[in-house]
Amino acid sequence: MSRDDLPADMEALAEVLIVIVGSGHPLNIDGLGGGAAVTTKVAMLSKSADPWADVDYFFAQVSVADRMVDFKPTCGNILSGVGPAAIEMGLIAAQDGQTPVKIRAVNTGAKVAALVQTPNCKVAYEGDVRIDGVPGTAAPVSLQFMDIVGGATGAFLPTGNPVDEVEGVPVTCMDVAMPMVIARAESFGLSGYETVAELDENRSFFEQMEKVRLCAGEMMGLGDVSASVIPKFGLLARPQNGGTVAARYFMPWQTHPAMAVTGAQCLASCVLTSGTVAEGLCALPTEIPAALVLEHASGQIDVLVDYEKDETSTQIKSAGLVRTARKIAAGEVFVPGSVWAGKHS
Repeated sequence: MSRDDLPADMEALAEVLIVIVGSGHPLNIDGLGGGAAVTTKVAMLSKSADPWADVDYFFAQVSVADRMVDFKPTCGNILSGVGPAAIEMGLIAAQDGQTPVKIRAVNTGAKVAALVQTPNCKVAYEGDVRIDGVPGTAAPVSLQFMDIVGGATGAFLPTGNPVDEVEGVPVTCMDVAMPMVIARAESFGLSGYETVAELDENRSFFEQMEKVRLCAGEMMGLGDVSASVIPKFGLLARPQNGGTVAARYFMPWQTHPAMAVTGAQCLASCVLTSGTVAEGLCALPTEIPAALVLEHASGQIDVLVDYEKDETSTQIKSAGLVRTARKIAAGEVFVPGSVWAGKHS
C-alpha cells in the first residue's frame, strides 16, 4: 500500500488497518486478512528522504482476532515483496535485467539492499527458486540486510549477558533484525522437532513461554510487552536433517508455520555468538561470511551472515537471504466512512 494514501495520525491509521484486514474475527471475514498472523501483515511504501535509500518500508502487524495493531516490529518475509511492489507502484524505475532497490525499514532503521529480476524493464515473477513453506517456484529476490543490530533495544545483547535465567529457564536475549528471546527446546521438555500443530496444542508450553517472554521483555528494556508481538520467541535444538541447527519460531502466541526472515537472522546470530544458549548444539562454519541452514517446521532456510568475532565479542555486519514474491492483485480497498472519511475530507 502507498503510505501517502493512508492517515498520518497513528491511531487513525491503526483503525483503518484493522478494518482493511478484518481484525476482530478469527477468519477475518470482513476484510482482506487470511485468519492467521502470517497473513495479517501490512507493508506501506513511500519514496524515501534518506540519502541512502530509494524506498521507505513501514510495517504493521495487525492481529487476527483482537483488533490490535503493532508498529514496533518489522517483517522480512513481507519485505521480499517491497522491491517488486516499489517498481510496480512507480516509486523506482526498473532497469533492464536486474534492478537494485535500496529499502529503509522505518520501524527498525535497518537498511536492506534488494535485487529484483527485471528483464526488459519489467518485474519477472516466474522462475525456478523454491522456498520451503511456500508453494510453487518463482523468480529470486535477493536481500542483503544491514544495520540490523539493536534496532528495537539499541544493543546486540540487550541485557548485557549472553545467557540469563528467566523464570528458571536459560535464555539468550538478542536484538538482530528482530528482538528475540531464545531458549533450548529441552528447557521446556521439548525435542525441538515438534510440528506446528503439536506445539500449538501444547498450551502449558505457551503459558510457560509467555511468562518467560514477558519477564525477558522487561529485562530487554521493552517494558510491558503483553500487548506487543516483540520480543519474539525461538527454540533451538540439534540439527536433524543436515542443517546447522533445528529451530522453531513463535509470533509469539502461535507457532510460525515456517520461519521469519528477521527471526532467521537473529537465530543465526545467536548460533555464531559464544556463550549463548546455542553453544554446543552444532558445528559452526569456519568461513566468513558464514552460511547457516536453519531447519524449521516446513523445511529449511539459508542465511549468509557477514560478521567479525574475537575472544570477547561478536559483531554482525549483515545477513543475506534469497526469497521470492508474486504479484497477486492491484486495486482499491474500501474503508467505511465512519472509520475514516479519507485524506481529502
